[in-house]
Amino acid sequence: MPVLVQSAWLILAQTAPVAAAPEAAFKLESVWDYAVRGGPTMAVIAACSLVALTVIVERFIILRRGRVIPAAFLPGLGAAGRDRKRALDYCRAANSPVGRVLAAAAGRIDEGREATEKAVDDAGRRELVRLRQRMRLLGALPQVSTMLGLLGTIFGMIKTFQAVATSGQSLGKTEMLARGIFEAWTCTAAGLLVAIPVLIFYHVLHGRIDARMVDLDQAATDWVEEALHAGKTDQRPVAQGSGWHGQAAAVEAPLESAALSGATG
Repeated sequence: MPVLVQSAWLILAQTAPVAAAPEAAFKLESVWDYAVRGGPTMAVIAACSLVALTVIVERFIILRRGRVIPAAFLPGLGAAGRDRKRALDYCRAANSPVGRVLAAAAGRIDEGREATEKAVDDAGRRELVRLRQRMRLLGALPQVSTMLGLLGTIFGMIKTFQAVATSGQSLGKTEMLARGIFEAWTCTAAGLLVAIPVLIFYHVLHGRIDARMVDLDQAATDWVEEALHAGKTDQRPVAQGSGWHGQAAAVEAPLESAALSGATG
């Protein structure tokens, strides 16, 4: 038994340097080494990652609730009270999604519920388009990165097999093939490393957009209901040209009837 153990150790000692040599040859020291070995396709994948990072950061900033509905906006709008012109000017000056939606509502509030709700819906659709800016680009980047990774791998494999086929050496072709396959699959790995996080952030941002649209809808609904209720409870005689359509005629008709009946009596 000791003779067998000693023989095994001798065999391992002889084969260890041979096995370690290829490992040392394939050892990569940094991410830059991976990028260089992956070929020119890696540069395009890196550009996709930078574009995705820029869009993700920009959308997270835009989709903050404080940017869509500023904290001071609703209290300031409440301070405008029942003055429709003041509320309209305040909303237009806000230059925010909620300001633009409520400006559309304030501009049509005197025309009734149906016209006001249509104005809110139209403005809401426009704001949805603004909130979704560059999301189509972000949604395409995972697919593009994955396809680029596969393309780089295919090019690398073609190059590897061509080098092996044209090599005049009878020995070392296995190592050459292994090195080429290793470098070729680096592109696929890089493409997936970019695609997976970008896809996750794409869906997270879509959730943010849905949440902000719910906030906008709630704010617009609350203000419209309050404004319409205030209009119903504030139906009192006013001078003609006050802005409340039909009120002046409704007030003048009974007065004329009373005057005629008094004259005939």
